[in-house]
Amino acid sequence: MATNMSLQLVSAILSHFLLMTLMISSALSTDIPYQNQDLVIATQEMQKANYFAFVMLINMSPLDLRLQGNITFLMPHDRMLARIKIPQAVLPDFLLRHSIPSPLLFSNLENIPTGTIFPSSFPKYMIEIANNGRRNYFLNNVKIISPNICVMGHSIRCHGIDGVLTEATVSVTNSSTSSNTALTPPCPNNTSRTLPVTSASPPAPSTDPSSPSPIISPPLSDNVNPPLALAPSPSETNNRQHKSGSTDKLLSSYGGLLESSLTCLLVYSIVLGL
Repeated sequence: MATNMSLQLVSAILSHFLLMTLMISSALSTDIPYQNQDLVIATQEMQKANYFAFVMLINMSPLDLRLQGNITFLMPHDRMLARIKIPQAVLPDFLLRHSIPSPLLFSNLENIPTGTIFPSSFPKYMIEIANNGRRNYFLNNVKIISPNICVMGHSIRCHGIDGVLTEATVSVTNSSTSSNTALTPPCPNNTSRTLPVTSASPPAPSTDPSSPSPIISPPLSDNVNPPLALAPSPSETNNRQHKSGSTDKLLSSYGGLLESSLTCLLVYSIVLGL
């Protein structure tokens, strides 16, 4: 009789323990939906690579569907994160700024050329690529030092970086990007753009008052290039020829009249003498 009661008590305790275990398991599976299992796998891979501080930030951040999948995390190492203070109110913004809204392995990033600018998961925060090879690959002002840490899940990738992407970095990057696209730094040795105007123009006339202008007042001894201003125009030449012809005719008529008068006087004197 006592043995049966003991067996029933043990059975009840085991049933209660099993029920509690199932309830806890059900609660855990409810807190972490199946579609977010990739985030669990990714955080485990981050911890294996000693990125514990970044995992802690993910766990402390409020639930944001943008961080649950289809994302690439850019993770500063623990020493870098230990130097900065991140208020919990801006923690989601920090994680979104350190992520790309697409799962990209480093082999995908290597195909992006230098100068490419694409958005991060944080609105209006842009990331510029400086692709100088696997060991010298920059995103804005930070370099990827540990590529392909998260590779087991389907929708989350992560890479370790050597710095923190801040808002100050973005403003500097955007201003430098816009200035680089609009204004190319001039080459210090290239002066050909400022010289054609002066080199192609003829030499300026001398301003020395001792050397007179050859057009206004040419020297008397200069017979090689006579000034055009002293040469008479065709109209002036015709006028002069016309005036000289009229004068000749007038003189010839006066000469004829004088000759006739002298002849008459000579004849008159001969008649009187007779």
